[in-house]
Amino acid sequence: MVAVVGGGQLARMMAEPAAALQIRLRALVEDPDGAAAQVLPDSPVGTPKELADLRALVAGADVLTFEHEHIPGDHLRALQAEGVSVQPGPDALACAQDKLHMRERLGALGVPCPRWARVSTAAELEEFAETVGRPVIVKTPVGGYDGKGVRVVSHAVEVADWMADGGPLLVEEKVPFVRELAALVARRPSGEMRSWPVVETIQRDGVCAEVLSPAPGLDPALAREAEKIARTVAEGLGVTGVLAVELFATAEGVLVNELAMRPHNSGHFSIDGSVTSQFEQHLRAVLDLPLGDTAPTAPWAVMVNLLGSELEDPASAYPALMARCPEAKVHLYGKAVRPGRKLGHVTVTGADLEVCRERATAAVAILRGESPTEREEAG
Repeated sequence: MVAVVGGGQLARMMAEPAAALQIRLRALVEDPDGAAAQVLPDSPVGTPKELADLRALVAGADVLTFEHEHIPGDHLRALQAEGVSVQPGPDALACAQDKLHMRERLGALGVPCPRWARVSTAAELEEFAETVGRPVIVKTPVGGYDGKGVRVVSHAVEVADWMADGGPLLVEEKVPFVRELAALVARRPSGEMRSWPVVETIQRDGVCAEVLSPAPGLDPALAREAEKIARTVAEGLGVTGVLAVELFATAEGVLVNELAMRPHNSGHFSIDGSVTSQFEQHLRAVLDLPLGDTAPTAPWAVMVNLLGSELEDPASAYPALMARCPEAKVHLYGKAVRPGRKLGHVTVTGADLEVCRERATAAVAILRGESPTEREEAG
């Protein structure tokens, strides 16, 4: 049995490969009707902040893993001391929990990163900005995701509220990137690793909107470099399970932006576009089973996120969507509709990239409640 912390869409998407492999999956969920609880019969309600809830979760489990990073490291170390297999381990996970710690560890591994500094005062931030040029990127070290906890600033006064909290901040140069990439790799405790093709991610308002696999027109040497970086990070930090390395592609090469030690939005295409999806691979990896083939099932895969909808229930659009886009693979997460909320995604695979993009985008537009006429007028 695999115990997973978190009741969102990532745990939900682990359910199908777990069932196919006859692996029992138990998720610690925040709400009894949340995304994962809707499809997993064994979904105790609790919080990872309570060690007792984690102990109950792992009772009888072979391994503990995660769909998010917000778990106290002390709790994980206590479970390890009690004989629980925690994958990835707390030392590795700490790099995904604290961006300052991540930058320090990546620097020690010789991994290319943007210029950065730890700052606690306005003067320190201003000095860094003078050195690298304005504006700069300021991040809260803990808790940020999907663009939250990140600001583009020219002067320290723009983060005065964060500094008032008293903790250090991470400040980085604003990288003049050409595009954003992601390199995904899976590693099992015994050391075997498998990589997927490097993908291009397209962000809107700090949130991933679209993923193209493989990254179109990417120099093979740069793709190899990105994959090498992901493998270096996985091995150097002792990551187990799926690792997603988000990268900036610049005129000079690639720089590491963020890490995620779990299945990641940039790998959702693999459900329909790879021999082995990131979700099946994560289960294999944390159980230390031989890893699956990551080869593409088609020349191209395009994943488009459904971010909000005008429909009360996007599934009500199925008749129109399935008639108009029969090749689209739809994945809804069972979430209540809110503006901009990540409600699901659509993947289209095929031999023509632009056709795949057009079809996936059209399918998502229908799920948002747009009519074909509205789409044509907008285009």
